[in-house]
Amino acid sequence: MWSYKRWNVASRVASLLISCVLLQLGLVSSQTTWKTLSGKAPTVVAKGGFSGLFPDSSQGAYSFALSVSSPSTVLQCDVRLTKDGLGICLPDIIMDNCTDVANFFPNSSSTYLVNGVPVSGYFPIDYISTNLGNVSLIQGIYTRTDRFDGSFAILPVEAVAQLKPPALWLNIEHDMFYAQHNLSMKNYMKGLVKNVKINYISSPEIGFLTSISSLASTQTKLIFKFLDPTSAEPTTNLTYSSLLSNLTYIKTFASGILVPKTYIWPVSPDNYLMDYTTVVTDAHKAGLEIYAGNLANDNFFSYNYSYDPLAEYLSYIDNGVFSVDGFLSEFPITPSEAIGCFVNLNKSSISHEKPLVISHNGASGDYPDCTDLAYRYAVTDGADIIDCPVQVTKDGVLICMSSINLVDDTTVAKSVYATRMNVIPKLQSGPGVFTFNLTWDEIKKLKPVISQPLSQFKTVRNPRYTNAGNYMNLSDFLAFAKNKDLAGVLITVENAPFIAQNLGISMVDSVLAVLNASGYGSATSLPVTIQSSNSSVLLAFKQKAPHYKLLYTINEEVSDAAAPAVADIKRFADAVAVEKQSIYPESHHLITTQTKLVKNLKSQGLSVYVYVLMNEFLSQAYDYFSDATVEINSFVQDAGVDGLITDFPATARRYKQNTCQNMGNSTPSYMMPVQPGGLLQAISPAAQPPATQPLPVLSESDVAEPPLPAGTTSGAQNGPASSHASPQLPAAVLISVLLAILSNVLLLI
Repeated sequence: MWSYKRWNVASRVASLLISCVLLQLGLVSSQTTWKTLSGKAPTVVAKGGFSGLFPDSSQGAYSFALSVSSPSTVLQCDVRLTKDGLGICLPDIIMDNCTDVANFFPNSSSTYLVNGVPVSGYFPIDYISTNLGNVSLIQGIYTRTDRFDGSFAILPVEAVAQLKPPALWLNIEHDMFYAQHNLSMKNYMKGLVKNVKINYISSPEIGFLTSISSLASTQTKLIFKFLDPTSAEPTTNLTYSSLLSNLTYIKTFASGILVPKTYIWPVSPDNYLMDYTTVVTDAHKAGLEIYAGNLANDNFFSYNYSYDPLAEYLSYIDNGVFSVDGFLSEFPITPSEAIGCFVNLNKSSISHEKPLVISHNGASGDYPDCTDLAYRYAVTDGADIIDCPVQVTKDGVLICMSSINLVDDTTVAKSVYATRMNVIPKLQSGPGVFTFNLTWDEIKKLKPVISQPLSQFKTVRNPRYTNAGNYMNLSDFLAFAKNKDLAGVLITVENAPFIAQNLGISMVDSVLAVLNASGYGSATSLPVTIQSSNSSVLLAFKQKAPHYKLLYTINEEVSDAAAPAVADIKRFADAVAVEKQSIYPESHHLITTQTKLVKNLKSQGLSVYVYVLMNEFLSQAYDYFSDATVEINSFVQDAGVDGLITDFPATARRYKQNTCQNMGNSTPSYMMPVQPGGLLQAISPAAQPPATQPLPVLSESDVAEPPLPAGTTSGAQNGPASSHASPQLPAAVLISVLLAILSNVLLLI
């Protein structure tokens, strides 16, 4: 009945996928007591397999879920019936958004009433199973990769069972709909259970669950699935919210419930967590297991989780009050990590061992860059080193500001100071209001603006704190860092040649003056690291303050560094900061390979830090499964970096505390680093992304720079000093500035 050729091809593809994964299965957790109903660890249920990456319910999704998730992971299938009564796995009752059926049967969609609502599309009930043999599954979420579309056939339920998962979960919906079309889901299940062991059967329909209670063996759990609270359950016509208040009734026909995650942790209209409900403890009191659904790493979930899906999973199992009995997840690797490696962590323990967690503009993923809030939470979140990118004001005060252009992270464009906007081609191509255009007192009157590095994707950070916090000058920052449990502070100095030549200020001497005045001048003080992409800056610091550590930033993507370049770097730096793609180059968000850059730099005695890590899944390659922890794990365990420069220090700190480190061959599969290029190799040749140009090799000429221009040694102070004029501009540029002021103000209104 089913196409053996299609099944065989899918099997070979699945084998290739599995070969790309190191299958090392270990213990699930050192925790022995859970707040689940059984007291055992929660169950990971792969919703449609690893459907966050592969097409839902495909051979690839199911095989990959078994490869990289917990060894006890349950495979879930949403069962649909064909015209001839075959049960197939599809995520929706219509095939439009999950298959390419329209390519084979154009203009043949139907409209039917489904639970009283007219629905149009391609329904499986209109096709006998053999007609669907050539139809392929596709990824239904457009933010996910489509590179696996067309590689996998629609699977019958029996084919999923043949993968021999630890357990099988079947979700059954629309029983009444099938009955209206002379199909019986009950009869199908009656025949299925004779040959297939089913561990879980879920349904949002009470009538169906009660009708099959005699078919379910003692090893089969019946799970009542709650839908939207205001929707009506088809059998009783009661809303799901009203049924939730009568869990003792649910217990008469089910052993557990499946609820959308917001039943447990509701969110406010502006997407912040509200107080958790009592649904978990209520279910346990009624003797019911409870499973959380609607979990996916690439959802825009509550801002409280800082775009960290692992934090969301932990909130359901490691909150000290309750634990769900399992998760239905489209990314089963993440709940596997949560259960196996991240519960019961000693969050109060601080270790400044490698990899160092280095803040990027403070905890800038949650608070405006370089504000007191960003620095305070960077320390609270466990950063080993906090950073201050130094800029200079018009009156010569050194301040912490992520950009020399105030338009980037303040409200200056909407202020009275917008008239000071000007164009300085040596700094940037567009107009700006630069820090040296305003005094420190004027800057303090502006409000901060939280960074939005992925705003083109409508991804915003912590909107309740968009303009929160206060700016800090360098001396304030250094005073704040004292007596904190830190491994040091990082001072970033950029644009020093321009500032010396055009403003007459020596940034090196000015920074040293503030460091000395703040008590950081000796080798016994809190360690100081100076960071710059200018070798001339680091050479100057090395000559004048040899006890400071020096970090050289390679501010371009490179595949390697030539031996003369590395030798030159060693003259003035102790460590090197490299971009993520200089370690794992990507093509269309797929890792292509791993460079030798880190290995070569470390072989010469240089520490290597990677920048900039962000939690937002849109900043990550598909290989990391929209999980910042998977990305960090690969840079640490595989690439061997010594430090993580991150907008979200809490995520990196938690990684350092996980209990699955140093396990050797017992390391569980979900904590193995990704295989560079492995996912790319699993894509069919026809769907391969276009080749990209190879990254350049860093040369000695890229590193070498002329000495810094001479500047005054006292131009920048702890407090106000004499004013410095802004660079003079040609008349033509001044005209363009006036136009730019107007356009920028309009854009920001």
